[in-house]
Amino acid sequence: MQLQGPWRRVVYVTLFELFAIAATSFGLSALTGESAAHSTVVAVMTSAIAVAWNVVWNGLFERWEARQARRGRGFARRAAHALGMEGGLVVMLVPLFAWWFKVSLWQAFLMDLGLLLFFLVYTFAFNWAFDRVFGLPASAQAQPLPQSVATGAS
Repeated sequence: MQLQGPWRRVVYVTLFELFAIAATSFGLSALTGESAAHSTVVAVMTSAIAVAWNVVWNGLFERWEARQARRGRGFARRAAHALGMEGGLVVMLVPLFAWWFKVSLWQAFLMDLGLLLFFLVYTFAFNWAFDRVFGLPASAQAQPLPQSVATGAS
C-alpha cells in the first residue's frame, strides 16, 4: 500500500501520537509519582507540541532527503531522522515539564531523558514499521533513470 503526500503525514502523526500519549502518560506517572490523570494532561500537551514539531521536522527532513543523491532509508538516515525529531522535542518539552511538575530545569531534563531514550527507539521502530506498511515516501524512493540513460541513447 502506497501512501503519499499530506495524507501520509496525517496518518503518520495520528498513529504515532496515539501510541505516544499512552506511553507518555504511563512513563510520566511512573517517573513523577503523580496520578495518571495529572500525567495524561501533560501527555496531551506534549502530543500537541509533538504534532506541530513532527509536521515541521518531517517536512524539513523530506525536503533535505529529496536533494540527496543516494535514495532509500538506511540505518544512518533513520537514526538522523529520529535524533532530529527527539532533539527538537527536548528543547521544547523540558521547560513544559519543569513548569507542570514544579521542578527545576535539570530535574525536568532528567525526567525527559527517560522518555527520550524510549522515544528514540520508538521513533526508529515506528518509522520502520510505518514505511513497511505504507511504503517509502516519494522523497526516499529510487528515481527511474531518464529514458536516454536507460536505453543508452545520447
